[in-house]
Amino acid sequence: MSGRRRGPLTAVLAANAISTSGSSLTLIGVPWFALQTTGSPGKAGLVAFCATLPVVVSAIVGGPVIDRIGRRRVSVASDLVCALAMAAIPLLHHAGRLEFWGLCALMGVAGLCHAPGQTARHVLVPDLAERAGTTLARAASLFDAVSRGARMAGAALAGVLIALVGAETVLLLDAATFGLSALLVLGGVRGVKAAEPQRSAVPVSPARYRAELREGYAFVLGSRLLLGITLMVMVTNGLSQGWSAVLLPVHAQRNLGGAAAIGLVSAVWGGCALLGALLYAALGDRCRRRTVFTVAFLLSGAPPFLTAATTESVWPLVVTAAVGGLGSGTLNPILTTVLYERIPDALRSRVAGVTTAGALLAMPLGGVGAGFLVERAGLVPTLLAVGGLYFLTTLTPALFPSWREMDGPAPGLSSSGPSSPVPERAATTPRP
Repeated sequence: MSGRRRGPLTAVLAANAISTSGSSLTLIGVPWFALQTTGSPGKAGLVAFCATLPVVVSAIVGGPVIDRIGRRRVSVASDLVCALAMAAIPLLHHAGRLEFWGLCALMGVAGLCHAPGQTARHVLVPDLAERAGTTLARAASLFDAVSRGARMAGAALAGVLIALVGAETVLLLDAATFGLSALLVLGGVRGVKAAEPQRSAVPVSPARYRAELREGYAFVLGSRLLLGITLMVMVTNGLSQGWSAVLLPVHAQRNLGGAAAIGLVSAVWGGCALLGALLYAALGDRCRRRTVFTVAFLLSGAPPFLTAATTESVWPLVVTAAVGGLGSGTLNPILTTVLYERIPDALRSRVAGVTTAGALLAMPLGGVGAGFLVERAGLVPTLLAVGGLYFLTTLTPALFPSWREMDGPAPGLSSSGPSSPVPERAATTPRP
């Protein structure tokens, strides 16, 4: 297979890896920056709320926009705006001009543009996999494995840099990763038909836009499995946002000795998740998806919360992160494969916007809710309550019969992938 045919897939994988590593810097750098500058878990949660609410809004309405403007253009523009927003935070702080409302506004701008760019890259994977001559399952696993490795490296680097040179430097480096990701997609995905604007014979109008938006929602609502996946991941993503934006930073600040502990825990989680993704890529075809998914989510969901609530040492949490990361590495490959099998190309961006919005819907409340609970009830009761709710949520695939469809063929679609719009989650994986 020629390098020219593999080039676009390689470019998207590289851009996604760089963007994901930068997002890991943000995941650790922004909460720590907010805690350092405000001293309030509640305000740190409010920053997380401002960062994630626009993500939901853009995901809800952005599907048809991605198709009209073009996946390549949306990805590049999204990364460039995020780069400017992230760079402005440390620069304004250094100049003494960064108010708390300004921090919230800049995070809101980054959040508003982040979801469309991520969705645009993700929905390109099936077409680029076919162009490169590889299977969809292998490309999906590779996409997730690369993301896991980048997340591990970014988390480790963030912890070290915060300890050595401060959170401001971490945010500047994050801005640089967005810029590099934009350049890779701009040059590497040139000439790919699926990445260009989709011209419709129907004139653009508000009525047509609403109709296209409704198609995505109808597609998800027509499938119990896709709807179940979206609702479950909506809850778990909200709880996970509370962990990453508030609970882990506060626990590290009070009990674990600082930001380096966050980097260590996150890096171990990311490394083991990468191993889990690679193992599933090699052995996943021999296992029942529903069984692996349920066990993996039980291992990776509640245990970190419960471990943090019962110990003030970093090492038990590191061990828990290793086990949980190994389990979590199998989740996105399973979901990505299931969703790619069920979504036709004509509806991919629209359905991706719907499922991304659904999966992210609770995230704004996760951060601000965790900050509020920590200030009112204390850290340990909050960890126990959130961990218990996470455990109950992860029992869903074992309790509801509709999840058995994970192991069956996609209704109305051929084994090679989607071919026609048959109502049955989207090409964008809900991120556990």
